[in-house]
Amino acid sequence: MKRDLHQFQGPDTRFPNHNHGTSANTGSSSSSSKDKMMMVKEEEDGGNMDELLAVLGYKVRSSEMAEVALKLEQLETMMGNVQEDGLSNLATDTVHYNPSELYSWLDNMLTEFNPPPQPEINSSFLAGAAASDYDLKAIPGNAIYARSNQFTIDSSSSSNQPGDNNNNNKRLKSCSSPDSSTVITTTTTTESTRSVPLTSTESTRSMVLVDSAENGVRLVHALMACAEAVQNGDLSIAEALVKQIGFLAVSQAGAMRKVATYFAEALARRIYRLSPPRTQIDHSLSDTLQMHFYETCPYLKFAHFTANQAILEAFEGKERVHVIDFSMNQGLQWPALMQALALREGGPPVFRLTGIGPPAADNSDHLHEVGCKLAQLAEAIHVKFEYRGFVANSLADLDASMLEIRPSETEAVAVNSVFELHKLLGRPGGIEKVLGVVKQIKPVIFTVVEQESSHNGPVFLDRFTESLHYYSTLFDSLEGVPSSEDKVMSEVYLGKQICNLVACEGPDRVERHETLSQWANRFGSSGFAPAHLGSNAFKQASMLLALFNGGEGYRVEESNGCLMLGWHTRPLITTSAWKLSAAH
Repeated sequence: MKRDLHQFQGPDTRFPNHNHGTSANTGSSSSSSKDKMMMVKEEEDGGNMDELLAVLGYKVRSSEMAEVALKLEQLETMMGNVQEDGLSNLATDTVHYNPSELYSWLDNMLTEFNPPPQPEINSSFLAGAAASDYDLKAIPGNAIYARSNQFTIDSSSSSNQPGDNNNNNKRLKSCSSPDSSTVITTTTTTESTRSVPLTSTESTRSMVLVDSAENGVRLVHALMACAEAVQNGDLSIAEALVKQIGFLAVSQAGAMRKVATYFAEALARRIYRLSPPRTQIDHSLSDTLQMHFYETCPYLKFAHFTANQAILEAFEGKERVHVIDFSMNQGLQWPALMQALALREGGPPVFRLTGIGPPAADNSDHLHEVGCKLAQLAEAIHVKFEYRGFVANSLADLDASMLEIRPSETEAVAVNSVFELHKLLGRPGGIEKVLGVVKQIKPVIFTVVEQESSHNGPVFLDRFTESLHYYSTLFDSLEGVPSSEDKVMSEVYLGKQICNLVACEGPDRVERHETLSQWANRFGSSGFAPAHLGSNAFKQASMLLALFNGGEGYRVEESNGCLMLGWHTRPLITTSAWKLSAAH
C-alpha cells in the first residue's frame, strides 16, 4: 500500500475559491475581518510556536501540540486503513496545500479522507498487524489529549495473564472518524484479541502512540543534527535541537536513554560554553568512580590482568624487579602481581614499586596510604617490598632522574600505563617527552592499555559520531549488570568522559583516544618494537571474562600480538606491550 505522498504544494491558483480548512465561517464579514486581524497579530507575535518545529518550517503553537499529535495519529490510521485505490487520487489529482500551518492542514486532510465509521475491525487487518515489525507503546502523561463526549474502546489480549511478555505486543493503532465520537484502540498480541466497550459514565482518555524504535532513530538524527549545527556555528538551531533530545530520550529504555542524556548534557555545555571542571576535586572524584567501574565490568580487570601477565613473563629469573606505574590510582592492579611473584618457583624477587598520580583534593598523601596497604600485603605473603609514591599534575612533568633508576644488571624495570597516555595528546610535545623518558629508563617491558577508538581527529562531527557509537556499545555492555551503586557510578564515570570529549577543546579536552594502529605508528617512530603477548595471556583473559555475565557478549581478540576486549563485534580496549628496538 502506498504510504508516501507527493511533495506538498502551495495554494493552487487553479482553485482560487477553494476554502483552506475543514469548515467555513458563516459569521458576519466584520467578525471575519476581526478574526483575521487577530490571526495576523498572533503570527507577528510568534504565537508561542514550538521551537523545534519552527526551525523545520512548521508553525504549531505549544498549546496545540497535543491536539496536533492526535490528529497526526488519526491521519496515519486513516491512511493505513484506506484501500489502495482510495489512495491513488491523493498521489495524482488532489492538491495538498502548504503544511507549514500544520494544525489547519491536518483538519483539511482529515476532512478529505472522511471515511465512514468502522464499528468492526477486519480480521485480516488484525492478522497483518500481528505480523508487523513495529513495537508500539502507549505512553500516557503530558502527551495525552482528551476530548469531551468521546468514548474509548480498548481491546487488549490478556495483558494481565501470567507469563505474558510486553514484547509480544506487535502493533497498537487508533482508528476514528472525524465526525465520530467513538475512538477504537486495538492492541494485537501473539495470542488472542477481545473487545471491551466502555460506558459513557466511565472516564475517557485518548492516547498518543509512540513507536519507540522510530523515536530511537529520530533521537540519533537529532543528536547528529545538533552536533552538525554546533560544528557549523548555528548555535540557535543547536539550542533548539538539544532541548528536544531530552524529550525524545524519555521514550527510550536502557542504554540508549542514558547515552543520549549524557551526550545532550555535553552538547548543552558546549553550546552555552559551560566547560566541566578539571580540578583536584575532579581528579579525586574520577579516581573514586574508576573503582566502581572496576567492580562493575571486566574492562579494567582485563587491562590489569593482561598487563600483569606480560610483566610477570618479562621478570622471569630476575632477582630484583621495579615497576613504574603511570596510573597508580588506588593500586588495584598490583596485589595480583605480588601474589604471582610470591608463588614463583625459586622464591619471590625483591619488588620495588613507584606509583605516580595526581595530587589529592585535600592535600593528603593518598599515594602513601596506598603504599602502606600494599606493604601489609607484601609482609603477609613474604615478598620483600619497596615503595615510593610520586605526585605529578601530568606525566609530562616527569624526568627520568626523579625515578631513581638503578643499573639494568641490578634491577629489571617495567613501565605500566593504563588509560593515561591519551591524556598527553592535547599538550604540545607531551607524549614525545614521556616516551623519551621511558627510553631513558630502558625497561624490559612497557605495557600500555588504551581505549580502542578514534576520538582525536580534527573534525568535531567525526569525533562526535565515533564517540556516540563507542559509548553506546559500552553502555549496552553494562545493561546486563544487576542494578547497584557500582553500576550507577560506572555510568557516571563514562558520562564524565563523554562530557569532556564533547564539551571541551584545547588542553581541557584530555579524552583523546586513538586506535592501536595509531599508537603503533607513534611507538615505532619513537624507537619501540612490539613485544607480543603470549597465548597464555589470551587463554587466561578468556577465562576471566566467564566471571562476568557468563562471558556472554564479551569477546577477546588477538591483533598483531596485542589483545583486544570488545562487546560482541566492537573492540573497546586494547592491551599492548613494547620494548626498545634493537637500534636503541
